[in-house]
Amino acid sequence: MSAALFDLPAPVADGAAMRRAAPTDPGRPVDYDIDRWTYLGTHQPSWLAKAQFGQKVVPLCVSHHRLDGRSTLPRAVTPWMLDSGGFTELSTHGTWTVSPYDYAAAARRYADEIGMLDACAIQDWMCEDEILAQTGLTVHDHQIKTVASFMNLMTLDAELPWMPVIQGFTLDDYLRCIDLYDQVGVDLTLMPVAGLGSVCRRQSTKEAVRIVETISSMGIRLHGLGFKVTGLRRVAHLLYSSDSLAWSYNATMRQPMPGCTHQSCSNCPRYAMAWRNRLLNSLPDWSQLTTLIA
Repeated sequence: MSAALFDLPAPVADGAAMRRAAPTDPGRPVDYDIDRWTYLGTHQPSWLAKAQFGQKVVPLCVSHHRLDGRSTLPRAVTPWMLDSGGFTELSTHGTWTVSPYDYAAAARRYADEIGMLDACAIQDWMCEDEILAQTGLTVHDHQIKTVASFMNLMTLDAELPWMPVIQGFTLDDYLRCIDLYDQVGVDLTLMPVAGLGSVCRRQSTKEAVRIVETISSMGIRLHGLGFKVTGLRRVAHLLYSSDSLAWSYNATMRQPMPGCTHQSCSNCPRYAMAWRNRLLNSLPDWSQLTTLIA
């Protein structure tokens, strides 16, 4: 569900010598109250138990696909959110292969055994053209299924922190999705946070900014699913939280950090932390200050 936060360089030839230099770690301390809204995606569930993330209280985002089927689970030392893996499901299969019952049961296990679970993304239906082509359905169909997912999961286990997702493509689509939630008795302004889907690839456009501004002005606390730095520079002050796993792909395009002995930093905690710090430092001061007082 996440997309790049940094604009990536054009593909380069194979070989470490052709890769760009890795970012240096600025050593900026990460304060929970200020930076909690930037969830760092990871392929490695073991990071949930790593002391360096707990000490700096860096919140993580882990996909259900990375946790499902494990006999033992790590005990979290930092807050985290559960990614449902919806983009992979729909782009690969054209439908959800995980039933609501199985997903709710898995989320309950994660909450009990891992702990410190901030939010669980629902089994939403993205509305990008490529996903619609896979499912053969309309934007309205996907919106109905998205709202139905939230209702189903709440019915199965209302004590879990399910995060509703607002889906659509145009501003009118998103407003219609909010109306669909309202019609089933869900006031999104009363929810801790609501995900904003199908915006990540056009988040720096005027239309995307208008969508964020409009929904935020309605009193809905938004989670930006996969927002790039270009988008965050324009709307970070209007978002309650965001997430990305983009640092991992970013690392494959660069040399390992100084002191790292692995061939690539695509699964390197040091690189991930430095990348996130670089992201936060790249945001305008007014965005960070507004987030602090929001």
